[in-house]
Amino acid sequence: MKEKLVCIGNGMAGVRAVEELLKLAPNKYDITVLGAEPQVNYNRIMLSPVLAGEQEFDDIIINDKAWYAEKGIDLHIGEWVSQIDRTAQHIHTTSGQSFAYDKLLIATGSQPFILPIPGVDLPSVVTFRDISDVNTMITKAAGQGHAVVIGGGLLGLEAANGLLKQGMQVTVVHLMDSLLERQLDKPAALLLQQALEKKGLQFCLSAQTEAILGETDVTGVRFKDGTELNADLVVMAVGIRPSIQLAQDSELLCERGIMVGDSLQTSDPLIYSVGECVQHNGMTYGLVAPLFDQAKVCARHLAGDGNAEYTGSVTSTKLKVTGINLFSAGNFQGNDQTEEIIFKDPEQGIYKKLVIQNNTVQGVVLYGDTEDGAWYFQLMKSAEDISEYRERLVFGQAFINVDGAGAGANNTASLPDDAEICGCNGVCKGDIVQAITQHNLTDLNGVRAHTKASSSCGSCSPLVEQVLADTLGESYVSDKKETLCECTDLNHAEIKQAIRERHLTSVEMVRDVLNWRGEGCIKCRPALNYYVISSFPEQGLDDYQSRFINERVHANIQKDGTYSVVPRMWGGLTNADELRAIANVVDKYDIPTVKVTGGQRIDLLGVVKEDLPAVWHDLNKAGMISGHAYGKSLRTVKTCVGQEWCRFGTQRSMDLGVELEKMTWGTWTPHKFKMAISGCPRNCAEATIKDFGVIAVDSGWELHIGGNAGIHLRGTDLLCKVSTVDEVMEYCAAFLQYYREDAFYLERTAPWVERVGLDTIKAHLLEGDNSKTRRQHLKERFLFSQSFAQIDPWKERATEGKHAYEFTPLKQELVSEVEETV
Repeated sequence: MKEKLVCIGNGMAGVRAVEELLKLAPNKYDITVLGAEPQVNYNRIMLSPVLAGEQEFDDIIINDKAWYAEKGIDLHIGEWVSQIDRTAQHIHTTSGQSFAYDKLLIATGSQPFILPIPGVDLPSVVTFRDISDVNTMITKAAGQGHAVVIGGGLLGLEAANGLLKQGMQVTVVHLMDSLLERQLDKPAALLLQQALEKKGLQFCLSAQTEAILGETDVTGVRFKDGTELNADLVVMAVGIRPSIQLAQDSELLCERGIMVGDSLQTSDPLIYSVGECVQHNGMTYGLVAPLFDQAKVCARHLAGDGNAEYTGSVTSTKLKVTGINLFSAGNFQGNDQTEEIIFKDPEQGIYKKLVIQNNTVQGVVLYGDTEDGAWYFQLMKSAEDISEYRERLVFGQAFINVDGAGAGANNTASLPDDAEICGCNGVCKGDIVQAITQHNLTDLNGVRAHTKASSSCGSCSPLVEQVLADTLGESYVSDKKETLCECTDLNHAEIKQAIRERHLTSVEMVRDVLNWRGEGCIKCRPALNYYVISSFPEQGLDDYQSRFINERVHANIQKDGTYSVVPRMWGGLTNADELRAIANVVDKYDIPTVKVTGGQRIDLLGVVKEDLPAVWHDLNKAGMISGHAYGKSLRTVKTCVGQEWCRFGTQRSMDLGVELEKMTWGTWTPHKFKMAISGCPRNCAEATIKDFGVIAVDSGWELHIGGNAGIHLRGTDLLCKVSTVDEVMEYCAAFLQYYREDAFYLERTAPWVERVGLDTIKAHLLEGDNSKTRRQHLKERFLFSQSFAQIDPWKERATEGKHAYEFTPLKQELVSEVEETV
């Protein structure tokens, strides 16, 4: 006969223990689950997107009623347990029901702390703890007005963001002088505050709430210094307390929480407890990972494995506050015995702080770029000596040669199996690897189905994909769907159309409006950024953190971790001053290799990352700007000497090349774009393998499109013949703009021409009574876009004492996509 197991609590910890138990001993117990809430088991972490209107409640359900029925679990929701009769081994509910148990699991979680001040009983004072609270806030927000959120912790900020998106004015009131003081140091907290203020949130810090004002409903709040704020809604988000009243009434040993040992048994050996209600070795936990660790150990004991031990959790905090990634772990504040390594780039929204003692990582804070969080956390837990790569540590794992993993290596390859990958669902690397191998999983959706990793906020999707790639090797295909990526169900065309029709002017707006899963990945972030800035050159917000690393630092990363720098040379022409400036830079910064490129420019190879800002500063002073040899942009305009010098030349190819390059430089395009001008049909500039090629003939110029060299050689198609330089300029601008507007991101002109068809392009640019008008409109749109694209951000910021080329750390996912210079 099966034993009877009763679980009091239908939340994430209790049901997770039941799930783990069913994996180990599916036939050992008749299981009854009682939940006080009238809903099935749902992901409480995902209440914030529901409040913000980004998801529905059904989207955050973990286990629906069908799951309980399938597993043979007797589920009772909306059922409060009033008494545990430990002698008779029965529990009793407020509705009068009684349930016998052989083993009992208490997972009552926690309850929100309510400030003991006047006015907390008014109708429009709510907490932010469950779906009922969310529904109350959404209803109240429909009347707009002003919301005051008391508490500048994670819940408070998420509540504030959700109410802001619902249309309310929101002020966050916090007792401390900085936000998220348990997760961030003050510099990171200040960056967060500034970012949230730009979104429209207001803050009152170092403010102690004395009373909530109003007679029949909320009208405002008053602070201890006597100042007041108007309010139509007050959200209390000042912390939680373990829910232990039932355990106390049952005379189980309790302090701040229900006291348990390493087996998760309470003072009654038949009763176990997990979750936020638990106190283990003096510690209580409010993060998901420790609760899931407890659930696994508890399940093993319930299954009969007496060797499992829960020894406590070393915790890290990976958060996504209103779209901003944060990570912290360990002693990130430091002390007199520690040292700090700090990287700070406010312009790019990145802050990294590593606390070091005796060449080991003691703590870490990451703001904006958290991709190396798991690796730093592992270094901290293992107390690994970092002295060999200390000077490169802050730039992330991509710069460290650990276990043979150099720049460009998989971030997850060197992580141990117990490294947490998905914080929302407590899934470790080993869980994912095991699921992949046991169930022959080949894609992200399969991993989600079997492990729940990446199924909640989605911010861990890139890491899960890295584990997939590392496990499957060459057989891994990252995206078998026609959608842009796993973050969305939309394809390129649908996304472009939505951006233009709904006037979405930032990557963040696109993700919010189009219901993105998470913060984006290597595929979608650069694509969305391109579609935004190309659709709205005047208003589109260029998110540099969504660009590939080469575009961000204006240089190409090489295989040894150094960079190559390629200044622009108009039409392949240069002069003594420019050559002298290049020579001076080479000598000054000990640049080991100087090479003439196939695009008729000079490549400085082997520039160390620390010298990049200074190298560009010196070149800028000599009037040399970026050659964009790294970007999805206009690269080069290659020319022959033409009629100016060559006895065979029929037209002035160098002059035309310089004019074309000065018209088109700084143009961001779906992929790299190259041009060439040959001064006669001998075609010395190789114009017939370029994206746009021009060949001089006696009567004028031939215009060619859609060529490329490389592995898959494609010769150009003849677009048309023109007779004047002005016509060349017009057709070039029109063709380039048509490509920019119509092609998909990372689609070069060669496959684009084959996809849409040469006849379609000719019909648009050449044929019909309105072809001249269409070309003119395309040219005007191109030149309008150029009026913004050609502003040299480096020179502009240099006047402010800053440089746009101040580099940001490499993101592992972007390193793998770096292209070669030529």
